Order: sequence, then structure tokens, then C-alpha cells
Amino acid sequence: MPAVRFDESWVPGFRSSVRGSTAAGWSVREYRGGMRLQVRGDDGPMQSVVLPFDWGRRAVGDALVRVRNIYALVCEGHTLRAAAEILDGKAPSTTLPWEQAIEGFREQKILHGNAIKPGTWTKNYEPVVAMAVGMLRSSKAPKRPEDLIDRCIRDWPPGSRMRQIRSQSLCQFLNHCVQREGFPELWSPPHDIKRHVGVKPASAGPGHKGDPLTDQQILVLIKNLPIDDTGRRWTDAVRLAAELGLRPIELLHLSIRQDPVSGERYWWCSYRKRSGGGATEPRRLEPLPLIGESGRAESWKLLERWEAGDIALPPLESGNGAGDCFKTYLNRQQGWLDLKAELMAKGERLVPYSFRHSYSLRCHQRGIDGGSTAAAMGHSYEVHCRSYPWASEAGMVAAFRRAREKVQQAAS
Repeated sequence: MPAVRFDESWVPGFRSSVRGSTAAGWSVREYRGGMRLQVRGDDGPMQSVVLPFDWGRRAVGDALVRVRNIYALVCEGHTLRAAAEILDGKAPSTTLPWEQAIEGFREQKILHGNAIKPGTWTKNYEPVVAMAVGMLRSSKAPKRPEDLIDRCIRDWPPGSRMRQIRSQSLCQFLNHCVQREGFPELWSPPHDIKRHVGVKPASAGPGHKGDPLTDQQILVLIKNLPIDDTGRRWTDAVRLAAELGLRPIELLHLSIRQDPVSGERYWWCSYRKRSGGGATEPRRLEPLPLIGESGRAESWKLLERWEAGDIALPPLESGNGAGDCFKTYLNRQQGWLDLKAELMAKGERLVPYSFRHSYSLRCHQRGIDGGSTAAAMGHSYEVHCRSYPWASEAGMVAAFRRAREKVQQAAS
């Protein structure tokens, strides 16, 4: 074994070359006359492997090549030890079991924690996860989670909801791989995905959530829908969504309940919307009739007709969900297309959710406070104010009006 000299002039240059060929946290040191490669991650414990070289000037070239090759394998998804063993000829050149991780992730999302429905997995998780694994299996696989995320979302506009959903879903998958499947810390996703999702440019059009309609616009649309059996089904679906402020999918979760004390019969929605913050609770619905051109409230008698079995909803479970079914049918109706063009001319956007947004605006116009409106619509007051600017503005105006009235009363 050659004598070890720690003050050799080659050591600083060698260590500098290692740092320049790898990443932050990679270093080499002397170990019992040989070389040890050490890797210290941002959060995880330090890892190390012994390299098959003496600690001496003559081994620098070969050692540097070995370190670079180990680094390349780690970037492909191997652990540090597995990469070293592959280059030593002790292990087959296999990659991480991404497909197996997909199945484990699916089970976690559907069967554990804040469980999601299989349909939600199919719509929001499976496409981006499958795309990511396909990229990781390609000859030009991304080397870092940040690059993987960018490549999986670049087909959607910056700042779009779909970019956000795909980024969140992919980050959850990568976290599962590291925390539950034992993948290298290298694949831990970034904590902040805002720079990946991006923001819409100032010149971008209106948001995906759409804009509200006036009562009269909704009534004209309903009047122009076909009067055949299919048209009548969709007419009632639009009436329910507008009068009750429903999400399209909530039409599938409606029922009638009775107050045990007063005997009053009322609408009930059993739908639970799941998100990163948890799930919404089932709720009582409060109908808010539309006002016609004559100034009178429309009386569609929806509750009575529902109980009598006189309302048959259209198919809402095909394709990509109830919202997509709404969109597909309405986009075939001239009245909807005319209304869409009317809103577009004002820089606004017409979507199936516009009926729900109209309910929120109707509540505001009729003096119903934001908290009560939020409860009726099935979301938090914070979400309500963020989604509907007029809600927080109305609360502010009302609060200052009450304050001024108190001052005037005290002065009189």
C-alpha cells in the first residue's frame, strides 16, 4: 500500500474537478489509502461508496472518469451504491421500477388518506404519470425532476389550471417514489411549483372559470333549447344548475330531505369535492329563482317536479365528466353559440360553470352576504372571495355603510 500524503499538490485540483463534473454535495476523500466518494443531499443523510483506486496522483484520471460515470447513472435514477456496483460489474444495468411505483401510487391515492375516486385518478393523475414514466424510459430521459415537470406540462398554456393540476399530480407521484418506494432523494420534487406553472401573460384572454350570465341571458338560452325529449332533459339540467348554483357534477348527487321540526322539504347535495385541502361537506341547497323580463320570479317548481319523478336528467357520466357533457351538448346549440359570441365581444367567456357563477352574482345582487352564499355553494368563504371578487367587495361596502350609519345615529 503506498504511503498516504495529505499535502500532495494534486488533491485540491482533483477535488475541484470532481465538483465541476458532478453537483453540489459531491466530494472525494482519502479512506485507508484508497478513495471514498461522498454525496450529501439537501435533506437526506450522507451517502458514500469506496472507489477501487489508490489515493495518489496516478489514479486521478481513472478516478475522475469513474466519478463522472457514477454521477450519470445516479442522474438516470440509480442509487449511489447501485451506480457504483454497475460500474464494478457487480450488478445488472437496470433502472428504477417506475411502473411498479405507479401502481403503488395509485393504491395510495384511491385507498388511503384523502382518497380520490377512480375517475379522478384516470382524469387527473394517470395521464401525466404515464407520460412522465414514458419520458424516463426514453433515450433522452430528463435528469432532474424539474426538467421532467417542465416537459410534462409545456403543451398547456402558462398559468393554466391544467398546468397546475399536472404539476401537482406529478409532484405527488415523485414524493411517493422517494418516500414510499425508496427512490433516490435526487427525485424529490421542488417545494414550489409556481415557476413551473407560470402565469398568464397580460395579453392572455379571460380565465378558464368563465363569467356569469344575467338572469335574462339564461332565460333566453333556455327558451332557445330544443323541445324534444333530449332538449327537455337538458333544459331541466340548466334550470337546476342556475337556480341552485350547482357544479355540473352535483346534478348526479341531488336528493330531497325534510326538516324534522318544521316539515319543510328542501334540496340536498351529497357531493364531496376533494382537493389538496380536504373535501367539502354535503350541504343543504338554497334555490334562488331567476327574475324574468316582466320583473317576476320564474316558478319552475323544480322540487315538486323532482319528487313527482317528472325530471329526467340527461346522461352526465360519459366522456370526461358532467362538465364535459354540458359543454358537448351546448356547443351544438345555436343559442349557446350566439351567447358565447356575445360574451366574447365583451372580453368574457361562456362555460358550463357560468350558470353556477350566475348564482353567486344573483346572491350578491339580492343582498345575501358572502359567508351565506359560500355555504350554499359548497366552498369556504376564502375560496368564495378568491373566485368571485364582488363577494369581498360587497362585504367591505356593507361594513362601511353600517359603520357610517352608526356614526350618524350617534350624532343625531
